[in-house]
Order: sequence, then structure tokens, then C-alpha cells
Amino acid sequence: MDKVLAKWWEPTSGDKILCTLCPRYCEIGEGQPGFCYIRQNIDGKLYSIGYGRPTGFAIDPIEKKPLNHFLPGSTILSFGTAGCNLGCKFCQNWSMSKAKIDDSNSLEASAEDVVNLAKRYNTPSIAFTYNDPTIFGEYVIDISKIAREEGITSVMVTAGYIDKEARKDVYKYIDAANVDLKGFTERFYWKNTYSHLDDVLDTLVWLKNETDVWIELTTLLIPDENDSSEEIKLECDWILKNLGDSVPLHFTAFHPDFKMRDKERTPEETLTRARKIAMDMGIKYCYVGNVHNTEGQTTYCPNCKEKLIKRDWHSVISNKIVNGCCKSCGEKIDGVFN
Repeated sequence: MDKVLAKWWEPTSGDKILCTLCPRYCEIGEGQPGFCYIRQNIDGKLYSIGYGRPTGFAIDPIEKKPLNHFLPGSTILSFGTAGCNLGCKFCQNWSMSKAKIDDSNSLEASAEDVVNLAKRYNTPSIAFTYNDPTIFGEYVIDISKIAREEGITSVMVTAGYIDKEARKDVYKYIDAANVDLKGFTERFYWKNTYSHLDDVLDTLVWLKNETDVWIELTTLLIPDENDSSEEIKLECDWILKNLGDSVPLHFTAFHPDFKMRDKERTPEETLTRARKIAMDMGIKYCYVGNVHNTEGQTTYCPNCKEKLIKRDWHSVISNKIVNGCCKSCGEKIDGVFN
């Protein structure tokens, strides 16, 4: 596939290119890639060398993204590319996110090919996931535009680390997003991801207030890094004040990987404690993940406490939401439902 000229860049006075896609604002010399590996200066122009080069496809339950309030029980076509614009030491997907495109067993697939694949397998949604789709924003735009025309929804699974102007383009045809809120201190963000918390919070407020994108949040709890009750309370307080009580929050378990192999797996008790804190503070929908915990994966009616969607891992066992409302008491349940 021919290389694709990137959006969101400008030349600098020093014969470099300034990439303006994310708050990293890489200045890229001739022949060099940016931090993400897949945006490269070629002959004084920025190219998206990851465009049309997915590293593989899978058909997943949408709960695996995780999205529990967006078309629950449906399937989703998932894919990503090489590279990432964050440097998470705890990356659970580092074999792709830290790979250069030449090193990856990448495929070739046009935007039309991706949508046709979703149609062939009757998946109502497409997920941009595995690595952060922000870095292949041009590809995201082209796929999600065609998908919308075909009645297929588009989902971003992202860290939310994106420039204020670029995000208006990238999210134009996006229907839902799960945003990784990786911790709730600047120290944690900079030390462990080489990015900044405030940029992510700004994206979340923008998504909530300025778009129609359905959003859910995920925080991977890492022992002794971001799992204290104090930090969880700070996060939940910010969510309630800035996003409201109806944005679903997922606390998920860490396993040792990449550059953080010296940590133990997250105890299930930590996730249960975090969920209780969130719900006691007033967050309506809170879940646990990466552990087998049917209680923590069930959707309850916030009014009558009826078990509405029972899940076993990523499988929906039963669903008592009717026309977006609780079957028992009629309470409207926040989300996008069939």
C-alpha cells in the first residue's frame, strides 16, 4: 500500500517537522519516525506509515474492550497497528505497541477492506484497539466514515492523549470510546507512561461535553503504584464533578509484563475495594475486570438494584434491559442499547 500523507503537522525552522497529533509534539528529523514509530518524516513531509497496515484482526465480545453499556452482548471487529504514543512501563500489549511497522507481521487493508470484513462477519461495530488508535488517526477517520455510512458503529480504545484540534477530526465519526485513565497523579503518569494527566482529563471533559461519543473509563490498578484508597477516591471525586455519575468505570487487574515484571498481580480484593469506594461515592455503574467475578461484572439498576445484565467473564448470560430501561421498575439505564 502506498504511503499516506499525514494530517496534523507543520515544518519547523530547523528542517524538522512538528507533529501536532498529540501533546508529545515530536520534532522529527529527515528519515526519522516520531515517538510512536509510525509517523515519519520523508523528504520533508510527514507520512502515516501505519495507514492500511493492521497487525491482525479478531472478533471479540464488546465487553472485552471493555464496554458494558454500549450494545451489550454484541460482537466487535478489533484491530490495531504497530506503535504507540505513550511509553507505559506496564503495557499489557507491548509486543504490538512497542513494535516498529517493519518489525511487525503487518497486513494490508484499505479502509474499505476493514468495513467489508465487519460486514462479512456481521459485526455491528469496529474497534480501534490493541495499540493507541490516536497515532493512526487518518486511518480511523477513513474507516469510521465509511462504517457510519454502512450502519456500523466505531469504537476507540485509547489513552485519550490527543491534541485539542486533532481530536475534533479523529472523533468525528466515532460512536463510543473506552478511555484508559491510567492513574490519578501526575507523578504516576510521568513516571510510568511518559505522558501527562491533565491532557487526558481535558480529553475526557471534551468528550463528555462537546461530543455524542458514549464513554466508559478503565483504570488498571497496579500494586503500590495507583491502588491506594486515597488515589481512588480522588479519581472518583473528579469523575463525579466533571463527568457525572453515569459514566461506567472499570477497575481491572494488572499482571506483570514489559518493564514492570517485579510487581505482583493485582489481588481481587483490591478491585473489590475500589469498586465499593466508587459506588459508595455515588458512581452508578462500576465494574471489575481481568478476574472472574460475576458480582463485579453485573449491571445493576441504580434505582431498584435489580440484576439487569449478568455476565460471566465477557459473556452476557441474561439481559433485563428493555428499551433502555429496567424491566422491573422502568428506571432509564445510561448507555446505548439494542
